[in-house]
Amino acid sequence: MPGEVDYYETLGVSRDATLEEIKRAYRRLARQYHPDVNPGDKQAEEKFKAINEAYEVLSDPEKRRAYDLFGRAGVRGGTAEPDFGFGDFGNIGDLFDLFFGTGGARTETPRAQRGNDLRVDVEITLEEVASGAPKTIQYARFQTCTRCEGSGAEPGETPSTCSTCRGSGRVRHTQHTLLGTISTVVTCPNCHGEGKVISRPCTQCRGEGRVRNVVERTIRVPLGVEDGTAVQFLGEGDSGRRGGDNGDLYVVFHVRPHDRFEREGSNLHTKLTISFAQAALGATVKVRGLDEDIELEIPPGTQPGSVFRLSGKGLPNRRQGRGDLLVHVNIHVPTHLNEVQRGLLRQFAAACGERFTDVPEEEKSFFEKFISGLKGEKG
Repeated sequence: MPGEVDYYETLGVSRDATLEEIKRAYRRLARQYHPDVNPGDKQAEEKFKAINEAYEVLSDPEKRRAYDLFGRAGVRGGTAEPDFGFGDFGNIGDLFDLFFGTGGARTETPRAQRGNDLRVDVEITLEEVASGAPKTIQYARFQTCTRCEGSGAEPGETPSTCSTCRGSGRVRHTQHTLLGTISTVVTCPNCHGEGKVISRPCTQCRGEGRVRNVVERTIRVPLGVEDGTAVQFLGEGDSGRRGGDNGDLYVVFHVRPHDRFEREGSNLHTKLTISFAQAALGATVKVRGLDEDIELEIPPGTQPGSVFRLSGKGLPNRRQGRGDLLVHVNIHVPTHLNEVQRGLLRQFAAACGERFTDVPEEEKSFFEKFISGLKGEKG
């Protein structure tokens, strides 16, 4: 994402930061740059806007997945401008949470986690774009562990409820301040927010419930696909945890440059070189298309740079059926002529009223020889 703001950098967290780490970073920065703490400071106000924008995206799992894949362009709908009032934090408990790291945090039971979306970049040819050819891809993804069936425990073992948080995944700490007694809810240090404890982790996935494998899939290149197009394949991303849904796979197609064709949407451009005789007299020539040779009628008197359009011989187009092939004509001028060819061209030039300095003496007309003789006598 060159040239654009990095939300992770804005909050000062790594790209694999947990939601709890993102929240802590947001609270710390918001306390520092909140307009109520920095009245009249425009720079602090702009910084606070950027912090809120980054937090709004990274704290939302769906928006974060889209941002990780495609940057800010992948975040649907944009972000709302904050109004910097107490309404930004919902209630007085949220305000305490902002300034003291406490307040109205709620105890949440751990939920199923959706798997991550994945991205695979695939290079294809123009021929594959035209035919919609099948393409085999390989990529690494997390899949549900077959040994423990996703539980994370050895077969026969059942995860037990965490005795520290009693299955909530959160514990509450109480502290006394000048404002009264304030409680803080944090991730349980014993089960790390899972709510369950595994006494004998699965030896295959080490308690993760998923294993990372390289998988192979055969997909079909969409007819007429444009360079840089991303196609979504539902459920082909990482497997979810604790029964969560699978993520999706995004395949981004990159069309390889062609040695004979230039692409313009669904139209193709190619060059064709013909001889002077073909251009002057007309001819039927063959043009190499993507998948076949095409006959093209060259009319007499064709000029260099002429363009001929072959309808329906371009790339598939979902809206118009198929684009056109535009043939740009170039005329070949020979650089090495034998005496027969030179003589014929001189005759042609003479018929056109043209004269050349390199005409042999025997080919000059009587009048030209007479004039040359007069010039010699005068010299």
